Amino acid sequence: MEFRHLRCFIAVAEELHFARAAERLHMEQSPLSRAIKELEEELGVTLFARTTRSTRLTRAGELFLEHVPRVFTSLQQARDSVQAAVNGFHGQLRIALSDGITPSRLPALLALYRQEEPEVEIRLFEVPLSQQIKGLQSDLYDMGFAQSDEVGDEIIAEAVWGDPLMVAIPARHPLLKHKRIPLDEVLRFPLVLGDPHVCEGYARQIDRLLRRLDQEPLVAERVASFDLMMALVSAGFALGLAGASQFATCRETGIVARPLAGSPPTLTTYLLRPGASTSETLSRFIALANSIESPDDNKPAPL
Repeated sequence: MEFRHLRCFIAVAEELHFARAAERLHMEQSPLSRAIKELEEELGVTLFARTTRSTRLTRAGELFLEHVPRVFTSLQQARDSVQAAVNGFHGQLRIALSDGITPSRLPALLALYRQEEPEVEIRLFEVPLSQQIKGLQSDLYDMGFAQSDEVGDEIIAEAVWGDPLMVAIPARHPLLKHKRIPLDEVLRFPLVLGDPHVCEGYARQIDRLLRRLDQEPLVAERVASFDLMMALVSAGFALGLAGASQFATCRETGIVARPLAGSPPTLTTYLLRPGASTSETLSRFIALANSIESPDDNKPAPL
């Protein structure tokens, strides 16, 4: 089995079309088909079910696709480590980010760590939560940040940052008569929330909050980013729910952020790491992460 076999497999698995995969790889279709046949013979399985009208992955192909990208990720990380050493770095910290981590803290944390540990190279990977968990288990990442602690027994989840949940409201909206918005009043209007496939941890925390009420929320849209959520709120499309510190970096005009009434619930950010022993480099980074807090943090009750 050679890397060319794996590259051919990924191209066909993603395109599900041999002609398009061949074009993507800048090769003829015949050698591509031959490479896939050689790979299948090596593995002793059929990876693709082909007809005259379609190509799809078999169950064996789906399982193989779960593992192959990690080979290329590991290879790229090896190259990056060598290049980092050439550039004078004596260590590397691989950090996965999921759920759109609170922007006001992460830059401050990275700047502080770079100041205190200039010889350690930081590499960031934006991935879905499920991929982060797999990467932590298989040593693709040293640690990560997410908004969920439902990560299995092999991963340690430590709450590091908490943000009071706030409501994003379009300007001149009737809810602005409230200085603090009752949650049942919020549910009278359409909501734009995070996509549970992309913002998995955020979605879980918000769903737990909304399940406390008898009223079913009207979710107008599920989006993959805070910026798109704020764009839709600014356009008057719906209300949004996000952590207080996210609004500090919001570029949209025509939006007012108001706290919820009562004891405000908190969006919690967790630091995730493998359950095995922690290196000195990672331990120092974790200590700094725990020291980064917003001036107005008051640790409200989590969602």
